[in-house]
Amino acid sequence: MQNKSNLLSNPQEFVDFLNTETKKMLDMFYASGGDDIFRQFSQSWTELANRSWEDPTVWIKAFTDYQQGQMNLWKNLLTGQQEDSVAAPARGDRRFQAEEWSANPVFDYIKQSYLLSSKLLSEMAANAKLSDGEQKKLEFYTQQYIDAMSPTNFAFTNPEVLQQALESKGQSLVDGLKNLLGDLEKGRISMTDEDAFVLGENIATTKGDVVYENEMFQLIQYSPTTEETYAKPTLIVPPCINKFYILDLQEHNSYVKYCVDQGQTTFLISWLNPTEEQGYISWDDYVESGILQASEVVKEITGSDKLNAVAWCVGGTLLATALAVMAARKDTSIGSATFFTTLLDFTDPGDLCVFIDQQQVKQLENKVNNQGYLNGRELATSFNMLRSNDLIWSYVVNNYLKGQTPPPFDILYWNSDSTNLPAAMYTFYINNMYLENKLIEKDGLTICGEKIDLSKIKIPVYFLSTYEDHIAPWNGTFSGTELLKGKVEFVLGASGHVAGVINPASKNRRHYWTNGELGKSCEHWLETAEKQEGSWWPHWADWLKKRAGSKVPAPTAPGNETYKSVEPAPGRYVATRIK
Repeated sequence: MQNKSNLLSNPQEFVDFLNTETKKMLDMFYASGGDDIFRQFSQSWTELANRSWEDPTVWIKAFTDYQQGQMNLWKNLLTGQQEDSVAAPARGDRRFQAEEWSANPVFDYIKQSYLLSSKLLSEMAANAKLSDGEQKKLEFYTQQYIDAMSPTNFAFTNPEVLQQALESKGQSLVDGLKNLLGDLEKGRISMTDEDAFVLGENIATTKGDVVYENEMFQLIQYSPTTEETYAKPTLIVPPCINKFYILDLQEHNSYVKYCVDQGQTTFLISWLNPTEEQGYISWDDYVESGILQASEVVKEITGSDKLNAVAWCVGGTLLATALAVMAARKDTSIGSATFFTTLLDFTDPGDLCVFIDQQQVKQLENKVNNQGYLNGRELATSFNMLRSNDLIWSYVVNNYLKGQTPPPFDILYWNSDSTNLPAAMYTFYINNMYLENKLIEKDGLTICGEKIDLSKIKIPVYFLSTYEDHIAPWNGTFSGTELLKGKVEFVLGASGHVAGVINPASKNRRHYWTNGELGKSCEHWLETAEKQEGSWWPHWADWLKKRAGSKVPAPTAPGNETYKSVEPAPGRYVATRIK
């Protein structure tokens, strides 16, 4: 890092240094998958340009409106009339909230000119009339390009950045460069103060022990907090795409601790974070050596012949295939299943559809097979791009241009702690679920030597979906109520994929819907459902109690004679970070 006083005393040297470090930042963004924004944007707009000759009136009208707007902008600027806004930010757009964007005529013009251009591009994309898949890609990558080119993202067109640099005598820019250099070394954008959290100390702190491990996972048994527990234990299957401690953040918002405090003998799978050496691990392995093996160990430790299973997202898709395997084998070990935001029918994969077509999947599949795994950072970038202004560009502005350090936030710490996926598992998942939607076909898949038929799953099931979920949209997860043939309880929570699930009963925030009429459409279910205030956690706990058996004395020690404590929770596997 160059000396601050030297940089400030030599403006040209400072500008050169800023340009160099900005290029590094962009290189980091491109390397992590950001180049897809510009590549896909270019490809989609080339297609649109070719089609535009079929109906040039769309272009003519859009450009006419744009030129009229620009003329009005210039008129307002030259006459000093700022009252008549030509373009205004959309509701919920927080980028231009600072007073400087409206008080200063120059920056007001920059803002409105950008918004006019954005409107032009958005309208052109929206009227492209491409095929459904290409249309969604065009609109998505156009929006990514619009967001990336915002004047808020560049120091010399952001009045807040300039004002802060002036007030701090350049210290904010120097601090921003320090933040940038630190993130370049880490290879990712910092979203929270990562030094504020330590696994097992102030995050993932629920007391427990690892009582079993293999090459796939560690099994954690949590220590009881009640004198008695229910006879049938609970096994939690988290997604392997992210780490399990989203379910065990801090004491006040830990779903795991809530389960323990309800008197459940709680076990949890902590998946391995694979490297290229584990690239051979398949979907079948996650089922047989993962969920089915964990179920057997739980039964042996507790002495119960049945357990209740809880799973989230891809963990739920894995659990459903495991239940289908068990049904084919006449194995009734799992007595009930709970699915959080889980897709079984991939007809509507939500916003992820923009990344999923034959061409894109084939390109990524070749890369994944060559390196042995799907890098978790690339996966994280894809998810962050779905909300790029909130999860990418706001941090670029605050961290690098304003020199701010993001505050501690447990969910964003977890979000930054990525996991890899083995090549064999990933290629099976993306092709058979997202591309071909084989899971809903009777005998469409063979897993662990068994034909998969979801209709053979006849145990009680609790579905929790969330209204604003953009990863597993609730109208898609609702299809699961028709695919499984046991008694179904469907609950719709407020908020999105993460915040809608991690809604602790202690805060009793938000709301949820229950008791809608099943057997028809998801829209009909919502029309007939009852709105409930607060967290859905107690509703689920009451549902599970009816299936958890009688109360028995709580275990006094983890494991048994065969399965002894390996190490305290949260264990080694979850502590492995991608470097």
